[in-house]
Amino acid sequence: MPAGKVDIYDRIASTRGSVQNVFAALLNSPDAAEVVTSVGEYLRYRCPLDPAIRETAILAVARETGSRYEWAQHEPVARQVGVRDEVIEAVRSGRAPMGLPAKEGVFAQGARELVRSGRISEETFGAIEHLLGTRQAVDFLVLVGYYNMVAATIATLGVEFDDWLERDTGF
Repeated sequence: MPAGKVDIYDRIASTRGSVQNVFAALLNSPDAAEVVTSVGEYLRYRCPLDPAIRETAILAVARETGSRYEWAQHEPVARQVGVRDEVIEAVRSGRAPMGLPAKEGVFAQGARELVRSGRISEETFGAIEHLLGTRQAVDFLVLVGYYNMVAATIATLGVEFDDWLERDTGF
């Protein structure tokens, strides 16, 4: 780290408890890491999205992108914030939103559509906006885009699992 950029490392460590491997990889470009982690901090710690919706969407992105790292990071968080086992297993198996109540499945569907095609259909976005309102629907879009970018970064840079992460994600 260049001497004038150590504060970026310190901020990441203080907000997340440590500098996990994905952020260590991003720190190869300290200025990019600073911006990326600022967006992540908003989405994880200040965004008004219900944490269960947030984590369902993150798991759906992880499944769609094949990001075992992101899945391993977020499955325990999803459980902590109350995402039901049925939702987690439906997303893990690739069945979601099939078999889920519409109010849960639409978030997995929205994430799936955005990752697969770069947009969310009018019907799906309308349902998300109806449930969340415009502000949180936009936050949802940013969330899915952010975790899609993080998954691409992990895959491209070959980020390895942190030592404490469970490696068997089931997909």
